[in-house]
Amino acid sequence: MIFFGVVPAVMVTLLVAQGKTPGTVGLLLIPGIALVVAALVCAVRGITGADPELSAHMMRRSMAFVAGADLVLLGGNALIRMAAG
Repeated sequence: MIFFGVVPAVMVTLLVAQGKTPGTVGLLLIPGIALVVAALVCAVRGITGADPELSAHMMRRSMAFVAGADLVLLGGNALIRMAAG
């Protein structure tokens, strides 16, 4: 969660804050950070759940949210940088 969810969000945020990437990448932070927060909530519910099936389902959902956040943040950043030239 930390390595694949929080760190990429912080890296892209720092790139935008320092002005080292086009400003439109900042718009990707809105859905990207929302997906990371949703992943954190699902992970906590999965860890603290009493039912093993529900816990496994929540952990899988958390991993899917993190993958989506990485796709939005890192993939979107790369695409925007390539288009900006």
